[in-house]
Amino acid sequence: MNISLKPEQKQFIQSLVASGKFANGEEVIDTALRLLKKVQGEYEQWIEETREKIDLGIAQLDRGEGLDGEAVVARIRERFKKARQEREGVVIGFRSRVRIGKFKIWKKSS
Repeated sequence: MNISLKPEQKQFIQSLVASGKFANGEEVIDTALRLLKKVQGEYEQWIEETREKIDLGIAQLDRGEGLDGEAVVARIRERFKKARQEREGVVIGFRSRVRIGKFKIWKKSS
């Protein structure tokens, strides 16, 4: 099999060989194909697991085990609210934002 490479692909392979990371172009291509095969296998496994989860969810819905969307959102908001309260202590009132360098810090109001 003959494969034509684009100029930027050839240049990339040559730069990897020149860096000493690979002995030659064949080694670069072999490594790239092994990585692609591994990633492809992981992706196919993820697809299969996702399909199984979807099938499980559909079966649960068919049995009437589903949850109302608004109830789910309310539950998530409550979990975030509790986590925030545990992290900061219960704070009632307004907060002001203070920027220090790259970070925004929420400051408790007095």
